[in-house]
Amino acid sequence: MLNALIGLRAGPGFFEVLGDKYVTDFQDFLHEKLPKIIAVALIAWLLLWLLRLISHHILRIAERQSSTPAHLAQVRTLAAVIRNTGVGIIIFLAILEILPILGLNLGPLLTSAGVAGVAIGLAAQNIVKDCFNGFLILIEDQYNVGDSVRVAGVAGTVEAMTLRRTQVRDSDGTLYVVPNSQITTVANLTRDFSVANIHVAVDFSAHPDQVMDLLTDVAASVRNDPKYSDVFLGDPVLLGVDQLKGSQVIYLLQLKTKANQQWAAMRETQRRIRIALEEHHMLPGDPLRVYNRSHLAPAAADGEESAAKVDPTAIPANEVNPFSGEGM
Repeated sequence: MLNALIGLRAGPGFFEVLGDKYVTDFQDFLHEKLPKIIAVALIAWLLLWLLRLISHHILRIAERQSSTPAHLAQVRTLAAVIRNTGVGIIIFLAILEILPILGLNLGPLLTSAGVAGVAIGLAAQNIVKDCFNGFLILIEDQYNVGDSVRVAGVAGTVEAMTLRRTQVRDSDGTLYVVPNSQITTVANLTRDFSVANIHVAVDFSAHPDQVMDLLTDVAASVRNDPKYSDVFLGDPVLLGVDQLKGSQVIYLLQLKTKANQQWAAMRETQRRIRIALEEHHMLPGDPLRVYNRSHLAPAAADGEESAAKVDPTAIPANEVNPFSGEGM
């Protein structure tokens, strides 16, 4: 017994053996595992660099050869989606290659992942719907980055788009992130062309033919102006009297322009209409204007005096309380 204790004391200690084991494992890691991890990381980095290079090359070719801005926007959207999706796939595959090198057995992990995938799939149905709907939006070319759209109750310019979500920024700078599964109806305001509807309200006293001639001349002057002629896709169309509302007559004028470029021409047309109406002494429509129709009443018979006009300010106040019926 004493000899055993003496031999145990003379042998290497527990911590010394443990330290030797860690040193050996670290040396094995440096000589065998670390080079493999570095190789996998370098291959992943090379694939990411090639993916980025190819996407930039596609964009440069599209910028040189695209015939329309819509086609260029479509290529940019597809390139961004492909780049983001490729980055995710490359990183995921690199992690799957590195984990076995570190000694993790992926067999049980993948088996359990298959079982858990069913539960995760049921809980992540919306994510699957987002990606599927985003794929359909890209394939059908419903909208692209840079388009002005109305989707899911919000309106603005599409700033970014992936298979899962769309980012829309409105006119006051607010950024909306819309999941693609919530997009059921798309209103694309910048596809092919735009139409500006101008409703001009003129007083009932102005003759409609004179007003229509005036509006036609004003719209033609804007159409032929070198500052605005490039945005028009056709001559302005005056549809005539659109509505009658009390003392105002509303005329409808339409301007067909390039996509999302109707605003400047529409504002200039309205400015010139305002000046032209004043120059031709035509009153603008006013629903609160009251007419004096006394000149339309039949003439009084000879020898008879016309009825005296009652001044509403001279009517005496009511001397009976309208609530109690008693005299005041």
